[in-house]
Amino acid sequence: MSRPDDQYWIHRWNDISWMLLGLAPTFIAGLGDQGAVRYWSLGLPLALAVAYAVVVRFPGRPQFLYVLIAALGALSYLRTGGAALFIVSIPHFWILAGSPRRSIMLSGAAALCTAAGGILRNGDFLNGNVIVTLVAFVASVLLGLSMLKIIRRSEERATRLSAELETTQRELLEAHERQGAVLERERLAREIHDTLAQGFASIVVLAEAARSATDPELTTRQLLSIEQTARENLAEARVLVGSAPQSGIAPSSIARTLRRTLDRFAEDTNLTVIADLPDIECDQQTRIALLRCTQESLANVRKHAAATTIGVVLTRHPYAIELEITDDGRGFIVADSQGFGLDGMRKRLAELGGELTVTSSPGDGTRVLAMIPNGAP
Repeated sequence: MSRPDDQYWIHRWNDISWMLLGLAPTFIAGLGDQGAVRYWSLGLPLALAVAYAVVVRFPGRPQFLYVLIAALGALSYLRTGGAALFIVSIPHFWILAGSPRRSIMLSGAAALCTAAGGILRNGDFLNGNVIVTLVAFVASVLLGLSMLKIIRRSEERATRLSAELETTQRELLEAHERQGAVLERERLAREIHDTLAQGFASIVVLAEAARSATDPELTTRQLLSIEQTARENLAEARVLVGSAPQSGIAPSSIARTLRRTLDRFAEDTNLTVIADLPDIECDQQTRIALLRCTQESLANVRKHAAATTIGVVLTRHPYAIELEITDDGRGFIVADSQGFGLDGMRKRLAELGGELTVTSSPGDGTRVLAMIPNGAP
């Protein structure tokens, strides 16, 4: 069952007002009449009440207004004070007539019948009942037209606001879609940089080393490393196009995952890697983020640092997991860094509520500290 709206309550208040201020006083006044006048004075209000009950029960029946017009004229002829019932009945014409023009015509007919009844009763064209009836009619027309104008303007404003709201919602939806597309492009760019691009860079370095190597055994190891890196890149590519499980990294402890990565790096570069990797349990997203940070840091060391020793320390605190990667390379000015890698690491950690701290200066090496809170989303 729907909840009554404002229009429903307006109609009900009009019903109560008409009954209490119009029909009830007219019926009570008829109790003092004598003879046939008494029956008419009592019967007409009762007939109006019954007719209006039919209108309330079966809406959309303006024939009641014709009955009301005739009854107003008859009651005005039977006794003085017909103008009061006409004034109380005016809202019916604006509610039930269906159009402003018809409301004016029917209320005007009711005013003429009421005035005519008073004139026939008193034989005076300018008696108080006639004057009040005509003034009330003119005032009701002016007030009714003003209210209709206000209502029309309100409806136009509501329509305009609704159209503006729909436009704003559509623009907001488009903006969200564009933002989602931008974020997805950034995510794909970060994944490609952290996986495929780094893998291809390793393949290039290993291929150059294999081409210039004179030791067949070393060349074989480098070719095997190229093959393994290419296979890993192929697996990552399948992940990116959606034909393999997300992340492409089999679940295992973060310590074992990082140790395999560091062993491969040490084997490919002949650099000294000192690692402190306790067996720490963490969720898949945290493990992937720490692995990508390690891979990016190692790639930066290989390309830019000219380091000889790398230290990797994994620590679990009560509040977070920290991964520290240091090198004794040439260092750099952090504020001048324009690379995509550091920014990608920061965004990846920020998605998990973590943060990245990079400390470096020319000649003093570099320290990368990745922190991810425990229970990261």
